[in-house]
Amino acid sequence: MRKLVLAAALTLPMLAAPALAQDTLKIGYIDPLSGGGASVGEIGLKTFQLLADEVNAKGGIQGQKLEIVPLDNKTNPQESLIQLQKAIDSGIRYVTQGNGSAVAAALSDAVAKHNSRNPGKEVLFFNYAAVDPILTNEKCNYWHFRWDANSDIKMQALTSYMKDKKDIKKVYLINQDYSFGQSVRTQARKMLGEKRSDVEIVGDELHPLLKITDFAPYIAKIKASGADTVITGNWGQDFALLLKAAADAGLKVNWFTYYAGGTGGPTAIKQTGLDHQVFQVSEGVANGGAPGAIEVEKVLRAKYDISNFYPRAFNQIRMLVAAADKAKSTDPVKVAAALEGLEFDVLNGGKGFMRKDDHQFFQPIYISSFGSLADKSMFDDEHTGWGWKVEAKVDTPDTMVDTTCKMKRP
Repeated sequence: MRKLVLAAALTLPMLAAPALAQDTLKIGYIDPLSGGGASVGEIGLKTFQLLADEVNAKGGIQGQKLEIVPLDNKTNPQESLIQLQKAIDSGIRYVTQGNGSAVAAALSDAVAKHNSRNPGKEVLFFNYAAVDPILTNEKCNYWHFRWDANSDIKMQALTSYMKDKKDIKKVYLINQDYSFGQSVRTQARKMLGEKRSDVEIVGDELHPLLKITDFAPYIAKIKASGADTVITGNWGQDFALLLKAAADAGLKVNWFTYYAGGTGGPTAIKQTGLDHQVFQVSEGVANGGAPGAIEVEKVLRAKYDISNFYPRAFNQIRMLVAAADKAKSTDPVKVAAALEGLEFDVLNGGKGFMRKDDHQFFQPIYISSFGSLADKSMFDDEHTGWGWKVEAKVDTPDTMVDTTCKMKRP
């Protein structure tokens, strides 16, 4: 009898553990929380934590509370794989990442391999910001979903806007030396050549990712080239320091960017005095007027004193909730199936959808410029008194690009 009681006592905790684990759905946030990318990673973490609060206030996901688990990858692919394994070992079956396409490629491949070897323990990888087109083309996989427009989509929108700007005659390209930066330079050359064959590329520079502390030598080259326009995919400190060096050198050119709105970017733009001469391509800004985006902006500023850099994160988590509701489950296999082809009203207004062929999300794309505000009720950034103004909108059907993805489904 004593042996039976003891056996029962030892078994009870083991039986209780899975039930407790099911009370919480955890998402591993694998992004830089130290090193050169930390400022960007911290803002992403706060954004996802705010979203978890939002979801939990509404009852969670299929009755489960949402928890964001921070995992510092130092913007390093190998460290990211260590953090992924740590997440998997602790029972986490959803991970998200955005800063660095080389990191995203490593995670996507590792998740696919894990899932093929561990049926019944599948993990989903939600990509909110890594935009190398290869991730939804040659290296696509069923377990990876991307909510940001890839760099080809963004460059298509940027160059379509630029082609009508007759003051653009000489363009300088400066980008980070990794897959995304290389893609930006390649597509800028290709698409500008197709739309404005009269435009001269007067410089094409690649530099180490998040390693440069003084961009003065690079700015000197841009000045010497006679460029009137710069195209850059730089993000994080690589953009802020680039603009700071431009301000110090008195460089007055137009800038066409992917991530000018990131931490430190608005302050650096104000220091250059380039009033509405710095442009950004994105899925929207709060000053675009969409009620949902305005409300989110107010909440983020009140809680964290930051702007909403990641409208796509809101689309991602809210679509996770919608897919789980559709599947009536938080099981990654069922959620993945529910996400394919799912249509959604995006944060900044309009319709978006997750293309089944390659798991690329499509949504309206905006070109915005940063500068003085005509209306004092508009949002400024980083307490500069300047803010974003929408210059052009590309509707969802016009953002579509072909894919070479040959997706293998389970």
